[in-house]
Amino acid sequence: MAEQAVLGALLLDKDAISVAIQYLRAGDFYSHANGAVYDTILKLFDRNIETDILTVTRELKQDGKLEQAGGPGYVASLTSLVPSSANIEYYAKTVQDYALKRALIRVSQEAAAKAFDETQDARIILEETQQKIFDLSNTRQAFTFKSARELVGKTIGIIEQFYALKKNITGIPSGFDDLDKLTAGFQPSELIVIGARPSMGKTALALTMASHIAIKKKIPAGFFTLEMSDVALMLRIISSEAQINSNAIRTGFFDKSKFDQLWVAAGNIYEAPLYIVDMPNMKLLDLRSQARRLRAQQKVEIIFIDYLSLITTEDYRLPRHEQIAEISRSLKSLARELAIPIVALSQLTREAEKERPNLSSIRESGAIEQDADVVMFLHGKREADRDKSEAEQADGSIARDLILAKQRNGPVGTVNLLLLSKYAKFVSLVKTADNNP
Repeated sequence: MAEQAVLGALLLDKDAISVAIQYLRAGDFYSHANGAVYDTILKLFDRNIETDILTVTRELKQDGKLEQAGGPGYVASLTSLVPSSANIEYYAKTVQDYALKRALIRVSQEAAAKAFDETQDARIILEETQQKIFDLSNTRQAFTFKSARELVGKTIGIIEQFYALKKNITGIPSGFDDLDKLTAGFQPSELIVIGARPSMGKTALALTMASHIAIKKKIPAGFFTLEMSDVALMLRIISSEAQINSNAIRTGFFDKSKFDQLWVAAGNIYEAPLYIVDMPNMKLLDLRSQARRLRAQQKVEIIFIDYLSLITTEDYRLPRHEQIAEISRSLKSLARELAIPIVALSQLTREAEKERPNLSSIRESGAIEQDADVVMFLHGKREADRDKSEAEQADGSIARDLILAKQRNGPVGTVNLLLLSKYAKFVSLVKTADNNP
């Protein structure tokens, strides 16, 4: 009845299609006859032809679908089912609701059938089912428009809030003030790429950021480690937070009095909403599945991935640059789906050791620089390349430039950092005196 009511309203009022099209497609109709009529109405609308019983019947006849649509008598009877088009939105939502329920039944049946097939991988079934359910919810969102009058008032209200609060950071703070001034924090739905050559400290930088977010700010964060074990990663975090030389911790050669610092740091970390995913050789579908789970169950507000080149795709036969392109697109899509920033680490080409890195320095695929909203590079002399005077002067600390090379919605620039190598921790260069005991 609801399907017929929608079609009757559309035949009575040519403007009703602008409402119905927000909610319905031809495939949403359970009746093939009703779906054929609606599809014809959409075609006429696309060609800017007004819809009524005569035009719809003629179009169906020309396409050879008149009998499929129930014949001319059925089409003519549709207008008698509704007095007007006033309730078109209600009718359309009702049809959409039934269509969504049928789609959910279909997805669950497909998942059940695959689950009984012993040749199917359970993880692939789970990922495919999650994606199908997300696609259903994503495509069912009604769209609309707003007038400038509506938007001006709302936007001015937001500006007034900004003025009253005077906050430089509107996203998730990285822990580095100079960087946050440029980015206003890591923003929802953004893909942020941090590139560096080996031994530049990109993992240390990501851990410093993640620790600040989860431990200091108590913002739930996820960290995918594909290169190091979760225990090795936690050792780094404890060393950084306790300010105890990481090599001394690994060898056990540290003063017993340092245990107080260790326990204090461990207590702070214990209470932090930091979630570490340790999965070597992680496939893209596993990453997406775990990310959705972290977002749904732990409400994580940001995800770090160490690092991008270690992710693999299901189709290993594809050239590596095509796999990386697929991974890059998928991570950007995932950031938008979850409405959180995703920070992915990436390797750079060898040329980046000889000169200041740029967007073309990203290794394996140009798709990364295109998909990313923000691209940063860690740059500086590697420890092995520094001469003795530099090493003595730095006292184990290494200057690094964090180059903000691309920002889709803001300025670019360079932030000066210092890597405290004995703690595997980064600090702002201007804060050296306060952070380097």
